[in-house]
Amino acid sequence: MTAFFDTNILIYAFANDEAKRRRAQHVLAAGGVISVQVLNEFANVLHKNQRQEWPRIEAAVAVIERWFASIRPLTLDTHRAARTIARDHGLSLYDALIVSSALEAGCEMLLTEDMNHGDAIERLTIRNPFRDDEPCTRNASVRSRFLTRSDGRF
Repeated sequence: MTAFFDTNILIYAFANDEAKRRRAQHVLAAGGVISVQVLNEFANVLHKNQRQEWPRIEAAVAVIERWFASIRPLTLDTHRAARTIARDHGLSLYDALIVSSALEAGCEMLLTEDMNHGDAIERLTIRNPFRDDEPCTRNASVRSRFLTRSDGRF
């Protein structure tokens, strides 16, 4: 089952909260897909919310780019589909863009904590990997390719 990762999973992969960092790194280790929107949101959170300097943000984005073989573009078709998804499912446009990108990539699972766990949109099931009952996070073992330092930071 191919997973699409929302921005919050990447943010937690670099977080100070060890439990969330390990869980995020575990689900990322299984592989999957992101979009350019996820990279944009990741950089924005690091800059605006965490007040990181641009060289540090660029280093983090470079790490993420190495993690993913497939980073989906945002296209006019993605936007059009997202408007329909937002309208039909009551999502914000930005969440609908994530869903639209995941569907375009052929993913069956969207990992996020920002949408309703268990909801389905077309063939895409939304899963919150931070729930204790979520099977995709049991028996976590993090692959070293996701760590750039022993503390999980970039």
